Amino acid sequence: MGLVLAIGLTLFTACGVDTPASSPSSPPPPGTTTVFTTLPRPSSTTSAPPSSAPQPPPSSQQPPKTGKVVVLDPGHNGGNSGKPGEINKQVPAGRGKTKPCNTTGTSTNSGYTEHAFTWDVSQRISQALVAKGIRVILTRQNDTGVGPCVNERAAIGNDAGADAVVSIHADGSNSAGAHGFHVAYSAPPLNAQQGEPSMRLATALRDGLRTGGFPTSTYLGANGLAPRADLGGLNLSTRPAALVECGNMRNAAEAAAMASEEGRQQYAAVIAKAIEDYLAAS
Repeated sequence: MGLVLAIGLTLFTACGVDTPASSPSSPPPPGTTTVFTTLPRPSSTTSAPPSSAPQPPPSSQQPPKTGKVVVLDPGHNGGNSGKPGEINKQVPAGRGKTKPCNTTGTSTNSGYTEHAFTWDVSQRISQALVAKGIRVILTRQNDTGVGPCVNERAAIGNDAGADAVVSIHADGSNSAGAHGFHVAYSAPPLNAQQGEPSMRLATALRDGLRTGGFPTSTYLGANGLAPRADLGGLNLSTRPAALVECGNMRNAAEAAAMASEEGRQQYAAVIAKAIEDYLAAS
């Protein structure tokens, strides 16, 4: 990939998967990027700089539609830190549990935030998938809002009948030597889609990142896969779903990759290819 990563992942607080509960009354045609969100909630925090991710091609250049639908869930949101009352409220998290609506996420030691990283990478993945005729839905419309909550994010994928739901996150551990990515999936499964389909999706993502030159986690899961019972967005999904912790933002090498446009493009390219591979085999 041309990017050397001597990376260290840390203990990650499960970045939640949030979705709004309602969808547009007249969904756009396949092969377009759609954003499903709850009612707009203004943020009291300073807006993040515009994403450098390239924009989708004009509609006249759209490729043939595949009929596939992918929901991308960029972890956290830029306005979360300014609304603690909203993001700390308890919401359903599956398995009879509740947990906070959302969290602020982590950041590099120099202050580059997880929510900015996940937003940028998700837009890049979206562009790559749309260019292949895949309809993409995002769970949030910008990087300055609040939420949505983890249960709302899960509902977006469910309501869309998504062929794949992929949540994008980054870790923030200070554990010495912790590095590498891992892919989480709901286990033990609560429905059929959380079983074999989600396991295949998680494995495709793991294989894609590993083939792309990214090392697997040294501290969580095994061989880049991490079964989890505590992630609300995965527990509440009725579609094939997985959560990618791309790396450890507290590790110098991984932080440098995530903070660079080149690094974010590399993450996006291998994740998009992994999603395409999964859809092709489904």
